[in-house]
Amino acid sequence: MRLFLFPIFTPMQVQFILYVQDQNKSTEFYKNLLDKKPCLFVQGMTEFQLNKNTKLGLMPNDSIAKLIPQYIKHPNTGTTIPRCELYLKVDDVNTCYKKALNLGATPINEPQQRDWGDYVGYVMDLDGHIVAFYSKKII
Repeated sequence: MRLFLFPIFTPMQVQFILYVQDQNKSTEFYKNLLDKKPCLFVQGMTEFQLNKNTKLGLMPNDSIAKLIPQYIKHPNTGTTIPRCELYLKVDDVNTCYKKALNLGATPINEPQQRDWGDYVGYVMDLDGHIVAFYSKKII
């Protein structure tokens, strides 16, 4: 028996969208952190192509609030409450961690070897989203 995951999506395209307080500030933060220019930058949405099949989107809190029902809390009520984690594989964890701090990220947990085998450092971005930089070994 063959099991197919999401057979209608071949190859799967994935976009993760973070809700942000200030689209311009967050765009600048991720542009510098990722060393990538946005592939889309319009009022209400910024996108970064992370790889062939994956994008990171940034949408202002007020923009998503217009699309969701009123009984769902406005995203502004959840800032600095961890709502997601970006777990980014990088070549040099220590350099990326320091770079994020220099760009205004808040330190959460300094890079160290974790019991699951990864070397990981954690920061919080400008909107309270957790960003982790990891590699499979200490560099």
